[in-house]
Amino acid sequence: MSIRIALAGNPNSGKTTMFNALTGSSERVGNWAGVTVDSKQSLVKKRYTNGLDVVAVDLPGAYSMSAYTSEESITSTYVRENNPDVIINIVDSTNLSRSLFFTTQLLELGVPVVVALNKVDVNEKKQTIIDIPQLSRLLNCPVVETISTVSKGLELLISTAVSLLGTKKTSPYEQASMDGEDKDAMIEADKDRFDFVNDIVRRVETKRPRIDNNLQDKIDAILTNRWVGIPIFALVMFLVFGISQAWLGPWLADLLAGWLEAGQSLVADALAGSSGQLDIWSSILVDGIIGGLIAVVGFLPLVMVMYFLIALLEDCGYMSRASVILDPIFKKVGLSGKSIIPFIIGTGCAVPGVMACRTIRDDKERKATAMLTPFMPCGAKLPVIALFAGVFFGDSPWVGTIMYFVGIAIIILGALLVKLITGVKNKKSYFIIELPEYKSPSLLGACKSMLSRGWAYIVKAGTVILVCNFVVHLMQTFDWSFQVVGEGAESTSILATIASPIAYIIAPFIGVVAWQMAAATVTGFIAKENLVGTLAVCYGVTNFINVDDMILESGASEVAAIFAITKVAGLAFLAFNLFSPPCFAAIGAMSAEIKDKRWFWAGIGMQFSIGYAVAFLIYFVGTLITGGVFGEIWMPILGWIILLGIVAVYTILILKNRVKKVG
Repeated sequence: MSIRIALAGNPNSGKTTMFNALTGSSERVGNWAGVTVDSKQSLVKKRYTNGLDVVAVDLPGAYSMSAYTSEESITSTYVRENNPDVIINIVDSTNLSRSLFFTTQLLELGVPVVVALNKVDVNEKKQTIIDIPQLSRLLNCPVVETISTVSKGLELLISTAVSLLGTKKTSPYEQASMDGEDKDAMIEADKDRFDFVNDIVRRVETKRPRIDNNLQDKIDAILTNRWVGIPIFALVMFLVFGISQAWLGPWLADLLAGWLEAGQSLVADALAGSSGQLDIWSSILVDGIIGGLIAVVGFLPLVMVMYFLIALLEDCGYMSRASVILDPIFKKVGLSGKSIIPFIIGTGCAVPGVMACRTIRDDKERKATAMLTPFMPCGAKLPVIALFAGVFFGDSPWVGTIMYFVGIAIIILGALLVKLITGVKNKKSYFIIELPEYKSPSLLGACKSMLSRGWAYIVKAGTVILVCNFVVHLMQTFDWSFQVVGEGAESTSILATIASPIAYIIAPFIGVVAWQMAAATVTGFIAKENLVGTLAVCYGVTNFINVDDMILESGASEVAAIFAITKVAGLAFLAFNLFSPPCFAAIGAMSAEIKDKRWFWAGIGMQFSIGYAVAFLIYFVGTLITGGVFGEIWMPILGWIILLGIVAVYTILILKNRVKKVG
């Protein structure tokens, strides 16, 4: 029988970092609430348990057992109803008064509690002294000093927790009985509890006198300034995209692509045998499956470099400052300050970003945030950005940076649209976030984060994308009579006939009717990386990193001629695929978080409308600027505008109908 230990604590106390250190897991950590939005459990490493089976349960960060937010509700419900054997309460030693409020509530539950006094290394730097024996006596529970980032004190922590099995301690604070519906009484009780906690802190903590306007305060005054904060944020993101997509990333990717192509050639030579020619099924394997997979995996270094840089920014504390910069802007368009957290998490993957929306208390704000989060370019969209930046714009880092900020602009406009349609008035909301101390980011931690996300990318490439490439190449090889399509008759293939109607839908913003581009768009809804793989299969190009290899055999000097579209059309096509509905996994997460079919389908309609409108606007304005005319297919424009109008009206009717029912 295993021992269950619940890890509970405030957000940003080091709880998930400790969970990862104890279990060897790689759960996401961050300097804000909402990173852990559900309970997770795993076996503790045997070296900490003396051979015992101990299960650690990582609970979402909570400030109180009162369950004011959904993540606090998960923590409160688990602790009260699942009866863990022991609770390890992770306490931020740099902010005792805030942390011990939650501690006193845990001590009232009758479950043995051990306090893990975390981040003691930070206190040492600040010359802050905490009297551990006195704190343990006043709380009437064991207190163990820990540094979760370097696994210090964890063995003693687990052994202390195990030693408390079956014991029951009395709480040092007695909560006065009250009516649960009496809010004034509850507020008064919370004040009394804070007074009790502050008295403990005064007795156990000795701080060095604080120096006003220290270096960190001066840096914060610049980074969070309303005028210079956003330009600095833009510069930071430009450097992130520059390093990952234009400088270091492509160099590493070109090396990887060379190795992968060499492997592909070996497989092709082995299958060709003495004839030197591949049969149809060998061609499907080599050119379709392996070739498409290489095109996707070839972007892995770009993705991993970006993940590494984002992890460094999170660990050093900068991303919390970015939240503060964007908070006033989002509040003006009717979103909660907490909406910033899903948007930032969504830059890695839209699925956890959407899941983080459950931390938002207001129902309409939560639904609106879940609808808007997929507009942030995620890691899965990075290969698509890198492909079109390389093909049309010479790996310019401004392409990724622009798309990132276009995503933010669309979120702001989308929030205004939802606010206008639903008629929701602005509510006063408070965004409380702790600005962590600046620190040198952990290179090891950033590498672990990069490898974890990179492995998820490889798994997706080896499963979903591999199968999709196989199906795409199969459909491109045969016609509906299951006869092999001859050279020059590709338009009669199964894939071409299915994709052709969709090609007419996207034609107004790419300037041509290209079933290959339409097929890529469709497979992109399964997983955005599929778009790259499908284009590789359809056009027979595997090395999208080295653009010199992408020039047509006819000797065309423009690399973009491979796709037979202009730079403006390439940018428009990129925008449509970034800002139209996300992959199926993210759509499923949206449905789970919104929990309302009308709002869900309204969100899908809005995403399609906005994605199409942005692409159309880019092509319309771009062709006027670069060519003085609006392309050659202006006649169907009216039809597509009507189509967008229908989708927009449909969205408005759904939302208005829903507001009447819940208003």
